[in-house]
Amino acid sequence: MAEIDVAHYTYRVAWSPEDGEHVATVAELPSLSWLAGSPAEALSGLAVLVNEVIADMRTSGEPVPEPLGDRSYSGKFNVRIPPELHRRLAIEAAEQKVSLNRLVSDRLSRAS
Repeated sequence: MAEIDVAHYTYRVAWSPEDGEHVATVAELPSLSWLAGSPAEALSGLAVLVNEVIADMRTSGEPVPEPLGDRSYSGKFNVRIPPELHRRLAIEAAEQKVSLNRLVSDRLSRAS
C-alpha cells in the first residue's frame, strides 16, 4: 500500500460562533475536528490528531482515505434532477444555442 501524505488532505479552518473558537476540519475524515483560540492553533491541533488517527487506522488494518487532491477525476458525474428542472434547463440551453452539458457546466463553475 502506498504511503499517504496527510499534508495533502483537505483542511479548513472557520470561526465557530457556537463554540466561540476556530474549528479545524478535514474533508477526508469528517468525524474529526479541533477547536482552538486561533486558526493556526486549530489547524496544528487537528494535524496532530489526524496523524494519530491515521497511525491507528494503519495499525488496525483499516483503509486510510486517499487525499481528495491526489485523486484522479474523469470530469463526468451523473446527477438526478426533477423532470421540470431538466425541461427548463434544456429549453434555456436551446435558446442560448449551447448544449445542456455546457449550460450546466457554466452554471456550476460560476457557483464555486
